[in-house]
This record gives sequence, structure tokens and C-alpha cells, in this order.
Amino acid sequence: MKALQGIEGQLEWAQRDAPACAPGQIRIRVAAAGLNRADLLQRAGHYPPPPGVTDILGLECAGVISEVGAGSGWKVGDRVCALLAGGGMAEEVVVDARHALPVPEGLSLQEAAVIPEVYATAWLNLYRLGALQPGERVLLHAGASGVGSAAIQLCKALDNPCWVSVGSAERLAYCESLGAQGGVLRGETLDALRDFAPFDLVLDPVGAKYAALNLQVLGKDARWVMIGLMGGRKGEVDFGTLLAKRIQLIGSTLRSRDADDKAELMAELQERVWPLFARGQLTPRLERTFPIGDVEAAFAALASNTVSGKLALVIDESLV
Repeated sequence: MKALQGIEGQLEWAQRDAPACAPGQIRIRVAAAGLNRADLLQRAGHYPPPPGVTDILGLECAGVISEVGAGSGWKVGDRVCALLAGGGMAEEVVVDARHALPVPEGLSLQEAAVIPEVYATAWLNLYRLGALQPGERVLLHAGASGVGSAAIQLCKALDNPCWVSVGSAERLAYCESLGAQGGVLRGETLDALRDFAPFDLVLDPVGAKYAALNLQVLGKDARWVMIGLMGGRKGEVDFGTLLAKRIQLIGSTLRSRDADDKAELMAELQERVWPLFARGQLTPRLERTFPIGDVEAAFAALASNTVSGKLALVIDESLV
């Protein structure tokens, strides 16, 4: 099979051995794969896959099952999307059968390919770790990103008013169209967020740069869930404020979680989140697709920080 590798900063669509399909696994003929910031980091050598995971890029995909291992519960021909620790940007991928879900009714395989990673991330950090309750208020940094787009829609559907920080007026309008109450533009300061405070939870992919601000705008017994370090990994934290407000600081990554944990998470998505797609309360927010031959352009588009929502790579045009 052919697969996408990031080698010393270069992308190569090259021949690789196809993995075997063991009991409890399924083989997916990949139609499309979602593109995530983690793929940019892995290509640059800053985010290696966990031990034992393929170095082929791609944390989510959608396609058609071509082989089933014993006890998988699926059948050949089923249309699925899958959460992966790697390997999605390939002609085929083998995955734990529990980490795949049926394509939501009415969605194309291209749209389904950009659902698993961002909705799993948003659900995990807002509702499982962040323990959001109806009516609690949320601040989403990088609100127009893929995760941000998913989080806004979940917050709207589950009665959690949310506000965002974004990079442009156009992206703020985009977030408001999804259901955000409002927000501020990223610049020299985000002090205007105080006008919307206090927040019960902040979902933070930025890190050090926003640490002081987060402490200021979070309320008593709030949760600060950190999922990325785009603004640096080292900074000063006023632990006195953290203690006085009884703020919980939670560090979270999805990729390195074990197979059973991911299986539980995907089961929660099927039960709690997938029905919201059927009711039209959630949408994939697929901004643009690229054929695999234009992969460099796709990576450049994501790196530009101008994308609102998600990008996908089309691997097999005959399926989409």
C-alpha cells in the first residue's frame, strides 16, 4: 500500500507494507483522512508517535471496511470513521474495531473523516475531564480551529454558553455563526475577555502565553484544561490565585491514551454525540479538501492559521 510519511520535515507518499488484521481489528480502505495540527508537529519531528504505533501520519480517517478480524462486530462493506494513534493517511489502515464508529447518516466519507479526532478531543476535555454541567460558561481559545469548531457546537447543543479568542474578525463571525456568544481578537492583549468573565472552564491549546489571563478570568471552582502548547511550555503561574479560586489545572492528551480508554470514549461519542449529528445540531465544518497529490498545499494551508474548521486529504476518489 502507499502511505504518507513525514521524514525530516519532508512529506513522502511512498510504498509501505500493509499491516496484518488481527482478532478484534478491522481493515479500512481509506477514502479520506482528516488533517490536524499534530500532523504538522509530527512532520517537523516534534511529536513522535507513541511506542509501538506506526510512523505513518494521520489521526483520523473514514472509509469502507475491507476485512474484519474475529470478534470485531463489523462486516465488510460498512462505512466507518475511526480515531487513530497514527496511520490514517494511507490507502488502508488497520485499527481496533472499538475505535471506529458508523458514518453519521447524511454525511459523506470526506465529512466523516474530519469528525473523530476533534469531537473526541472536545468531548473528552469539556465533558469527561472538565465535567461541564448545563449552564456553566466556557472560554475556548483558538475557537475557529477544528477542536474549537466542535467545542462550540457541543456547548450550544448541551446548554453551555461559550466565548472565544480568535485571530480575526472573520473568524469571530464564524464562531458566532456556530453558536459562540462572542469573543475577542488575538493581539497585544486579551483583556477584553474580562467583560465576559467569570468562566467555569477554559479549553486552552496555547499554554504559557495565556496562563496569567486564564487565572484572571476563571471563577471559583473552575477548570483549566490544557490541551496544547502553541504559546510556549514554560511560564509563571500565580499559585496563590489557583488556590484561592480552587481552580483545577488539568493536562490532557488524547493520542497516548490506551486502547481501552479510547474504546470507552468512542462508546460515549456514539451514545451522546452521534445522535446530535442525526438531529442536525452538529456538523463537520469541513472547509476544504485536497487530493493526496496536493498534500504539501494542504499542510501549508493548515500551518497558515487561517483555516476555519477542518481540512481533509482525499486518498481514494473512487470512494468519495
